[in-house]
Amino acid sequence: MTPTLLSADSRIILFDGVCRLCNGWANFIIQHDHSHRYLLCNVQSVAGQQLLQHFGYPTDRFATMLVIEQGRCFEKSEAFFRVMRGLGWPWRWVTALRLVPRPLRDWLYDRVALNRYRLFGQYEVCRLPAPEHAERFVDGR
Repeated sequence: MTPTLLSADSRIILFDGVCRLCNGWANFIIQHDHSHRYLLCNVQSVAGQQLLQHFGYPTDRFATMLVIEQGRCFEKSEAFFRVMRGLGWPWRWVTALRLVPRPLRDWLYDRVALNRYRLFGQYEVCRLPAPEHAERFVDGR
């Protein structure tokens, strides 16, 4: 069963809502996605759990950011590069790093992802979006 919030033109970034690094990423998206191409969704939310389940990801542990575009789910470095491309210039230049072989990119991504709580910390509970940014989140629409 496809979650009702998923459509052919959906662009959703799933992130760990208690991770400080991931929340920093969400803030970066809010600040730099001027065209509002992406919706944000923390994986601990009801919608996040439905999307994880729909795409076959665990719902109890979160090791990667996910990006949903055109009904497909992308993870790790590929998810990052898709978002950078979607943000346009000047951020699009980062996609030049795709020249690095994917196994190496994903290995580096995993090193940060697996140590993100230790390196950056975590919140006790998921942060709520500021009222002025609620429309940027799946649950705030």
